[in-house]
Amino acid sequence: QVLLVESGGGLVQAGGSLRLSCAASGRTFSTYAMGWFRQAPGKEREFVTAISWTGGSTRYADSVKGRFTISRDNAKNTVYLQMNSQKHEDTAVYYCAARPYYNDADVPSRYRYDYWGQGTQVTVSS
Repeated sequence: QVLLVESGGGLVQAGGSLRLSCAASGRTFSTYAMGWFRQAPGKEREFVTAISWTGGSTRYADSVKGRFTISRDNAKNTVYLQMNSQKHEDTAVYYCAARPYYNDADVPSRYRYDYWGQGTQVTVSS
């Protein structure tokens, strides 16, 4: 069992930066691949980025590539999402999620994740 709690959301101006954190409980956190998803009002939940349990493999949605960075600290049971050069279209509720293994072919699929946080709101003003 893995419990996930996101934090760090808020209001930021376009071009600004935010860093989200996802704290996990459960002694198997370090073996899980982690992902970030987001959901804007009236839209489907979409993949943002994912990272393998070692941190050696990552994948990003084209819409955030070069602007967002995912990282993890297994000693702290935490995964991070650094968001730079933010755009109005980044406005959404951001969720972290955990899955037992990393497969680059299907990490963008939200159906492959077993555990989800409650989400944190990010609003980018234009």
